[in-house]
Amino acid sequence: MFKKLMKGLIFMLILNPFTGFSADAKYETATFAGGCFWCVESAFEGIPGVISVVSGYTGGSKVNPTYEEVSSGTTGHAEAVQVTYDSKKVTYRQLLDVFWKQIDPTDRGGQFVDRGSQYRSGIFYHSDEQKRLAEESKAALAKSGRYDKPVITEITRAGTFYPAEEYHQDYYKKSPVRYKFYRHNSGRDQYLQKIWGKGTVSSHRLPRYASEDYRKPGKDVLKKELSPLQYEVTQEQGTEPPFKNAYWNSHGEGIYVDIVSGEPLFSSRDKFDSGTGWPSFTRPLIPGNIVEKKDASFFMTRTEVRSKHADSHLGHVFGDGPAPTGLRYCMNSAAMRFIPRDDLEKEGYGQFLELFEK
Repeated sequence: MFKKLMKGLIFMLILNPFTGFSADAKYETATFAGGCFWCVESAFEGIPGVISVVSGYTGGSKVNPTYEEVSSGTTGHAEAVQVTYDSKKVTYRQLLDVFWKQIDPTDRGGQFVDRGSQYRSGIFYHSDEQKRLAEESKAALAKSGRYDKPVITEITRAGTFYPAEEYHQDYYKKSPVRYKFYRHNSGRDQYLQKIWGKGTVSSHRLPRYASEDYRKPGKDVLKKELSPLQYEVTQEQGTEPPFKNAYWNSHGEGIYVDIVSGEPLFSSRDKFDSGTGWPSFTRPLIPGNIVEKKDASFFMTRTEVRSKHADSHLGHVFGDGPAPTGLRYCMNSAAMRFIPRDDLEKEGYGQFLELFEK
């Protein structure tokens, strides 16, 4: 966090909350609240012209509040982020545009899965110009017809900003798997895609697990290394027998990877008994490693599931699964290899251990 503060050349001791200028005077400050600050922070980081983004608390009465105090909803603070930016490279208007595309501005009770005033949306302006631009952008959004409810996001003068604890800073980088699961389960991206369309949310900045190491060997190598059934399933779109395969009834903790490339596919946390005799999951572990294609074979239309890097046939996905996704990824055991929790580190998948922490 110290490095972030030095990089941004700002902090409470050198910042007048209302001027919006750091002591250096060439950088400006913007403060936004949009529910969980992990998600808002990740949206602004990486934008050209943004110098630093710090997660913290503002808008309340208690001095130096802790996360536990703020999350209790008793201090009046909101989780927020303070953005230091070079106005010659990115404008405040552009930052407002990014902000609106991270939140539900019609929600009075919080944001997505996080409820309470501590998760309210808000713009905290540091200058009269920021106030003017914020009010203009809010009015334009309200008139856009994009929402069927009033836009209620607060626009208020910036006050003291208290940086959050160190473990909250860059959480999406420090705990990427846990963050990704939180973000997906929160419903944030699903809502934003519904309102703004695909490709507008910032989750693409998450660390990717797709690697150049996940490659597909040549045909001769595959025939030598794979069993006849594994080859038939992955390379020839075959299907293994139900109830007579390796993982249909397995219950151990761990992840399932592509038998050909090793790319991570599914987690035991999302596995359920579908009664079909094949291993079934509610969602992929890494959505980017899954490719869905239309399959019109056998006089029916289904959605085939393949791996991205090895292009292995894995199985099919159906819309009759349980909550929270309502999906059933019905996979072939022969297309996957199970890596137990205790072996994740030595097999090179140690980043997924946090999924199984109690």
